[in-house]
Amino acid sequence: MGRGRVELKRIENKINRQVTFAKRRNGLLKKAYELSVLCDAEVALIIFSNRGKLYEFCSSPDMMKTLERYQKCSYGSLEVGNPGRELEQNSYKEYLKLKARYEALQQYQRQLLGEDLGLLNLNDLEAIEHQLESSLGLIRSTRTQTMLDQLSELQTKEKLMMDANNALERKLEEIYAASQLQQQAWFAGQESNSFGHQYPHSQSFFQPLDCNSNLQIGYDDPVTSAQITGASNSQTVNGLLPVWKL
Repeated sequence: MGRGRVELKRIENKINRQVTFAKRRNGLLKKAYELSVLCDAEVALIIFSNRGKLYEFCSSPDMMKTLERYQKCSYGSLEVGNPGRELEQNSYKEYLKLKARYEALQQYQRQLLGEDLGLLNLNDLEAIEHQLESSLGLIRSTRTQTMLDQLSELQTKEKLMMDANNALERKLEEIYAASQLQQQAWFAGQESNSFGHQYPHSQSFFQPLDCNSNLQIGYDDPVTSAQITGASNSQTVNGLLPVWKL
């Protein structure tokens, strides 16, 4: 019983699609190799996966020579009577070189990320390992230098802030000292004013007494009671006690 016909359509399952791609890719590369050996043909095969990975086979040592031969055969008849065709061909060759270089760099980048390592030998793996160690050392050195630069910048900012703080502290001390002097001067002025207001009232306590200029020592001049009463009343009005009551 023969196998049924396989319907050609995109395989939706990702794992099955990758397995089928690997099997058919290997079969196609094997057929191209057999064709070049059995028939002595120059065969060039280029395959790109859906992730952009390049697979190629060339029976000749140089893929570029095979591609140049293909260009001559395909576009050689169009070059007759077209002087600008040579420039276009050179540009296309440069494009192919840059494209190949770009694809090689992409593949190398994937290998640095740990992908597509199945086709590498021991020497290639050791080279990638050394490259990663060198890159890691450079990254660590750059990180350390960046941290030191940030630390130095923070220390400089701290010093500037401390200087500004000290300047503000000195200014506050000067303001406080000037305020103390003003308060002391104000209190001294208040005390002098209060003393000036009290001093005139104290003057009124001491009033000259009305004395008889004809007073004679050892002579008793008879004084009437009316004179004594009048003198006492006048002195009492002035706020003083009469002399005879002292």
